[in-house]
Amino acid sequence: MQYRTLGRTGIKVSPYALGTLMFATSVGNPDPDDSARVIHKALDAGINFIDTADAYGDSEEVVGKALKGRRDNVVLATKVSRPMGDDPNRQGASRRWIVKAVEDSLRRLQTDHIDLYQIHRPDPATDIEETLSALSDLIHSGKVRAIGTSGMPASDLVEAQWVAERRGLERFHTEQPPYSILSRGIEREVLPTVRRHGMGVLVWGPLGQGMLTGRVRRDRPNDLRRAGLVKHLNDERRIDVAERLASLADEAGMRLTHLATAFAIAHPDVTSAIIGPRTMDHLDDLLGGLDVTLTDEILDRIDEIVPPGTDVGTLDQAYLPPALRDSALRRRPVGARSAA
Repeated sequence: MQYRTLGRTGIKVSPYALGTLMFATSVGNPDPDDSARVIHKALDAGINFIDTADAYGDSEEVVGKALKGRRDNVVLATKVSRPMGDDPNRQGASRRWIVKAVEDSLRRLQTDHIDLYQIHRPDPATDIEETLSALSDLIHSGKVRAIGTSGMPASDLVEAQWVAERRGLERFHTEQPPYSILSRGIEREVLPTVRRHGMGVLVWGPLGQGMLTGRVRRDRPNDLRRAGLVKHLNDERRIDVAERLASLADEAGMRLTHLATAFAIAHPDVTSAIIGPRTMDHLDDLLGGLDVTLTDEILDRIDEIVPPGTDVGTLDQAYLPPALRDSALRRRPVGARSAA
C-alpha cells in the first residue's frame, strides 16, 4: 500500500478509504458483527482511513465497536451538519450544534479524539467565521486533529481560507466532493482550488452511485430501475456511458469497478477515494483492484467518453447552493420587473 499525505496535515492515509454508510443497520448490513469483520479485513489489507458521519444511522456505533483495540492504527473521519431529528437546531454548522454533536460522535465512536471532523454540507445560514471558530476550539482542545468540508463550492472554499487567515483561525484541511468518471465537474474549479490551498481531497461515489458496479446494464433487469425508485439508474445518458465504460474495461481485461476506482485516485489532486462495501463479497471485489493502475491510453479513452470537467446527468445527492434552490434569489419581485 502506497500511503499518501492528507493535504498539509502530515497524516498518512491509504489511497482508498473505507466508507461506512452501508454498515448502518437501518440502511445497509443488518448484522454489526459482520460489518466488523468487513472493517477488520479492510484494515488487514492496509486501508487505514475510515469515513463515517453522525447522520449515517447507527454507523458510528458500529464503527466504534469494531475499532476496539485497533483505534490507534486508524485515521478516523466523521461528519456533522446533516439533520439529526426534527429539531431545527440539531443540524447545520453553528457553534451551538457543533460542540454538542462532536461530543455525541465521540461517545458513539468510543474514542477521545476524531482525526478528521468534516462539515457534511455547507450551511449558508451560519457565518463561516462562526463555524471555523468552533472547529478551531475543538482542535485546540485535542478533541479534533484536522477539519474539513464536504461538497463545498470553490468560491466558498476560498472565502473560508481567507476568513481563517484574517481571523487567525484554523483553516479547513480537506474537502470531500463527489467524483467519478460520470461526475467530473469538480475538475473545473474545486480541484484547482484545493491544490492552490494545499488541501487534501477525499472523494465519494467513485462507482457513480452504483452505475459503475457492472450490475446496471441496459439488458439486465434491476428491481430499483423497474420501480423507478432511484432516478439516476434510469437516466439513459448515464446508462449509455456506463455501457461504453464496461466495454472499455472488458478490452483492458479488468472489472468495471476496478476501472472506476482506479480512475478516481489517478487524479493528482485526489488523496483518497471512499469505497463503501456492504458485504464481504463487495469488499473482496474492491480489494482486488487495489493494485490496478490505468495507463495513459486508457485514461485518454475515458476522456473521449466523458470529457474532463463534465458531468453525465445529475447526482441524486448533489449539493445545490441557495442561488439554485431558492427561486426568490433568481427572480426580481413582480413590481420591480414591471418597473424595469
